[in-house]
Amino acid sequence: MEKRWSLQGITALVTGGASGIGHAIVEELAGFGARIHVCDISETMLNQSLSEWEKKEFRVSGSICDVSSHPERETLMHTVSAIFDGKLNILVNNVGVIRTKPTTEYVAEDFSFHISTNLESAYHLSQLSHPFLKASGSGSIVFISSIAGVVSADCGSIYSLTKGALNQLARNLACEWARDGIRSNAVAPNFIHTALAQPFLDDAGLKKSLNSRTPLGRAGEPREVASLVAFLCLPAASYITGQTICVDGGLTINGFSYQPEP
Repeated sequence: MEKRWSLQGITALVTGGASGIGHAIVEELAGFGARIHVCDISETMLNQSLSEWEKKEFRVSGSICDVSSHPERETLMHTVSAIFDGKLNILVNNVGVIRTKPTTEYVAEDFSFHISTNLESAYHLSQLSHPFLKASGSGSIVFISSIAGVVSADCGSIYSLTKGALNQLARNLACEWARDGIRSNAVAPNFIHTALAQPFLDDAGLKKSLNSRTPLGRAGEPREVASLVAFLCLPAASYITGQTICVDGGLTINGFSYQPEP
């Protein structure tokens, strides 16, 4: 029973792990005993987080990486392979950027910006990590998607399509790599209290609309997403693969039956 609910002896890579949801995921995985490598584009935030985790005696290392860069992704995986002796149990693809515009106002650079950062990075890192996940004998990939990839949301059409693509990628890899002992799932959060979502939550009109359509009546916290990610990586979740699970306070299942209190 203890082994089913433990990550002792397990290795993990978390991208974008120095802040927000990524930071909470690192803390959750470390709390279960995992040994983790974190990458982030911000050297300042990464160093602050590594110092914090060292004080907590978490086994976390880190490196700077812009995951939108093909060469930097390859360098990252060389680093991870060296640290973990060519084996990796968990890959958490946690990177997201948003430029919100009406669809008719997006230009080619907006499209390439979203695709390279949100989608191509996750796809390529999954490819690069495959031999290490396979070598571990028990691999798990978790893509941090969004409710915007499940239902229409006011986040911009390009952001939404990248997150929808991650959900489909999770399904495809679940089937293609099952023979290699690798599971693949996506987690789709609602608006979460992070720096990325704060501009939306600071909009009084949008916040009121969000709360009125969310049965639990609020935005989420990073730790509420991290707990699901950790569960999907545990041996206890060994029969779960190919799923997109929403952490959304009920927003995506709210049709016409739920009515907020006046």
